[in-house]
Amino acid sequence: MRATAAQSQESGRALVGGAGSRLDRYLRSGEPYIWATAAAISLAFLITAGLLLLLVSRGLPHFWPAELVQAVYAVPGQAPQPLLVEIRDHEAVTTRRLQDAGLPVAATQPSYERLLVKTGNRELGGVDFRYLLADWLQQRSLPADASVFERLEWGNFHGYVLALKRDGQVVASGEQAWVEYQALQQRIDALRAQRRALEKGAIASVNGQLERLRLAMRHLELEGRTAQDSPGAFAPLMQRREQQQAQYQSLRAQLAALDAEMARETLLVRAVSGQQRELPLATLLRGYRPNGMSFTGKLRFLGAKLVEFVSTEPRESNTEGGIFPAIFGTVLMVILMSVIVTPFGILAALYLHEYARQGALTRTIRIAVNNLAGVPSIVFGMFGLGFFVYFVGGQLDQWFYREGLPSPTFGTPGILWASLTLALLTLPVVIVATEEGLSRIPGSLREASMALGATQAETLLKIVLPIASPAMMTGLILAVARAAGEVAPLMLVGVIKLAPTLPIDGSFPFLHLERKFMHLGFHIYDVGFQSPNVEAARPLVYATSLLLVAVILSLNLAAIAVRSRLRERFRMLDH
Repeated sequence: MRATAAQSQESGRALVGGAGSRLDRYLRSGEPYIWATAAAISLAFLITAGLLLLLVSRGLPHFWPAELVQAVYAVPGQAPQPLLVEIRDHEAVTTRRLQDAGLPVAATQPSYERLLVKTGNRELGGVDFRYLLADWLQQRSLPADASVFERLEWGNFHGYVLALKRDGQVVASGEQAWVEYQALQQRIDALRAQRRALEKGAIASVNGQLERLRLAMRHLELEGRTAQDSPGAFAPLMQRREQQQAQYQSLRAQLAALDAEMARETLLVRAVSGQQRELPLATLLRGYRPNGMSFTGKLRFLGAKLVEFVSTEPRESNTEGGIFPAIFGTVLMVILMSVIVTPFGILAALYLHEYARQGALTRTIRIAVNNLAGVPSIVFGMFGLGFFVYFVGGQLDQWFYREGLPSPTFGTPGILWASLTLALLTLPVVIVATEEGLSRIPGSLREASMALGATQAETLLKIVLPIASPAMMTGLILAVARAAGEVAPLMLVGVIKLAPTLPIDGSFPFLHLERKFMHLGFHIYDVGFQSPNVEAARPLVYATSLLLVAVILSLNLAAIAVRSRLRERFRMLDH
């Protein structure tokens, strides 16, 4: 019996030991870690896909032509109110909450459906959006002739077309007025484009010439020269100024003629409440009847709105219009940052890995570089404001732009200082990625190159750097991804809510590095947290966020494509 018990205990220990050894072999094989990594990547992919789906579902409906619902809003104890609204959203609200708000709702049901509607006609009602209870919105209908008019100011107008006027006289009424308006709107759009080209092109060029002449005369005055004692220096400048002023007056006359031509036609419309308004066609961007549009027509409308969103300037405190200046500013800033940070990062990594003596000092520098990557971005913004803007920019103004003072030229935030600040912010990423690529290159390649008579510089240029170029591109990709989404430092060194002009135009020197600019990240912050019209701005936050992701993805894909070509080109040399 004792022998049998001992044998059982030994066999049990053998089974446990066998199971333990199999588990140890399984863990040592690395397969659990492969599955854990795959699960983490899948989870990250699902989170990213969910985020993109959220942005699309919340942002794109803003550009879809919503139906105009005509109804009567009957609040118990109040006179019925006719409405012509777009239903934008709905939610369930508890009865207790509505009663706390003072609404006369019955306690017979636990909750009510609340609708977010866009009423338009801001000059009549004072607001663009309202919350209404669905139970009180009665007698709903979808009239085919209900029209939406998008305006340059005061938001949309909802109503019905009564007549079309030219020079104050009625030229068409009813449905014929709507037909003629559609043709006239295209003519107004062409005139508006002509006016914009004149204002942004010829008039802006003349204004630039006048400003340069003013600064040239101011420069002579700072040298102690006057028009009396130096007529030979002042006379040509004054003559050119008179010519430019005459040209400016001629251009202003053309602009006034275009304004007068655009102001001839007006559209007489009636709100659902019965009030009438005359809408100048010069203030209208488009008019459409969403209830009578086919699905294909709505798709075309969606496409036109998306094109407008990415190609025009914002208006109405950034709650209407497009975001082209923000897209342009973001891409240009990232390009300038990449041009600045790439050579400095590569040179620093080359020195640390190839030339510097490996010792305590080099290890300290590497630790400092790694720690620099963890410094909060706002600290970089403060450094950029104090060093680049106030110190470097102020000195440049004193040396080269004295005639413009006290108005600063480079001594104020601008796109150059923003790019330099972000270059410092992303410099550690490029250094670390480049040094990692250099460390993977076998020393035998360097020794073989030098054995064949090449110098160290030739070895670096023709052997080491080409092989390490994919790692350099990896560092640049990471730098672009971080810089494009930064907001905090940019608020101090160059980004603004609305930039009147782009950093690039047709006036010499064409690229104006001293100008302020718009940025997609700051635009999201401004629209989301500082907009006076919260409900109008909310879908734009999602749409702009989606566009920012698309811009960053496009920049990264371009860098990844270059990295792949470099990797394929030097694959054989690497092996």
